[in-house]
Amino acid sequence: MNATVRYLVRAIRMQRPPICPFARAATVTAFLALGQLLAWAEPPAAASGPLIVNDKSHVVVMEYEAWFGPKAVTFQGFSALPVLQSADMQAVGGGYDSADPAIIKQHVAWIESMGADAAISEVTNNVSCIFNSEWFVKKYVRNCTPAFRAYNRQIRDNTGNLYPAWTALGTRMKLIPLLGGIDNNVLIKDQDGKTAFEKEAEFFGELSQRYPNLNVIYQGKPLMLIFIGAAQDPNIADHPLWYRLEQFLASHPEIGQKYTFRLMAGYLDSQPDLWAAQGTPNAPVQINPAYGFWSWVDRLNTSCTEPLCPYYPSYNLAGSRVENFTASIATAGQDGWGCPHPESLPYCPDDALRFGSDGGYDTFASFMGYATQLAPIFLIIHQFNEFGPPDEGFDANTHDDIEPANLWGRGDLKIVRDEIAAYQKEVR
Repeated sequence: MNATVRYLVRAIRMQRPPICPFARAATVTAFLALGQLLAWAEPPAAASGPLIVNDKSHVVVMEYEAWFGPKAVTFQGFSALPVLQSADMQAVGGGYDSADPAIIKQHVAWIESMGADAAISEVTNNVSCIFNSEWFVKKYVRNCTPAFRAYNRQIRDNTGNLYPAWTALGTRMKLIPLLGGIDNNVLIKDQDGKTAFEKEAEFFGELSQRYPNLNVIYQGKPLMLIFIGAAQDPNIADHPLWYRLEQFLASHPEIGQKYTFRLMAGYLDSQPDLWAAQGTPNAPVQINPAYGFWSWVDRLNTSCTEPLCPYYPSYNLAGSRVENFTASIATAGQDGWGCPHPESLPYCPDDALRFGSDGGYDTFASFMGYATQLAPIFLIIHQFNEFGPPDEGFDANTHDDIEPANLWGRGDLKIVRDEIAAYQKEVR
């Protein structure tokens, strides 16, 4: 019973002098109705505490973007368009605003219904343009015009807004920040003596402290991810950015020891220098423990004959457990989705398409089959709603988004939900 209702009922029971049972019943009914009306104005129950992850856990995480809005990313020129719409987006071609409370509520309901335990809250692009001063931008980030800066800061604000919005909704799901470690300028100090990477870590750190119930606690601390891009130099003698980020965290204990960090990269399936064992794979590929990179997306195509084929997704170990594995709806080939070869049009021969020959989701089913075998601590689902080019393709087969859209309708929600439910039944 709601606290407001309990208070009203207690007040009725304490009336003096006592009223007759029939009058009391009528009064209780009236006050209960009033209490329910008042309860609508009360904040919903807060999330029930952070998600504690250990070496026995099997957590499902959805990749999620809050990029969209009339002053952020719009859907103009996209091949797939979401079914959801926001009024303030109609003037810029339609679509939805990631800050729209109705959109946030529906997204939470959909992602929660698929069985996800958490989602990724991502600000990975143009980090110095967003977080550093105008002095820094003029000196080091020439493409960061005032309009571009405002556009990217709106993405930051939309992402930060998820924390109070999700708290107000009382969802059981949590948020895992994904920071940007792509641009070399993120480790150059600004006039205030801080780097953009440091400022972004502080941005998400403040949200983590303000909304602790939305944290994922891993190895005793809130988990943060750092996206380091698609291709990695494995030679630390070259001082690649990923290595400098690790060194930065080691030399800044006020950040590095406060959170659990993991580096996340793309297409590790195509970077054999990062593998624990060389050679043509015949199963998912373990990442060398010296790197331990998590996967944002990997390819899976066991039948292609192009260079580096067949493709198998990657994983890394944490002790005796697989720590991370990422499953996708569809994955592009080495040269993207469309290839200029007449015999292979409209798709590249090493694409892994959304639909199989019978219309089923064969690619995702294959990924989830390997996920069940590996039973990772963190299973990441690629992805809910990126939509935009150049990562996405030109038809339903070349998109890896899950959110209901014009090219594939609403059926993906059930397909993904059923696959996740089957996975959870096996591993939990």
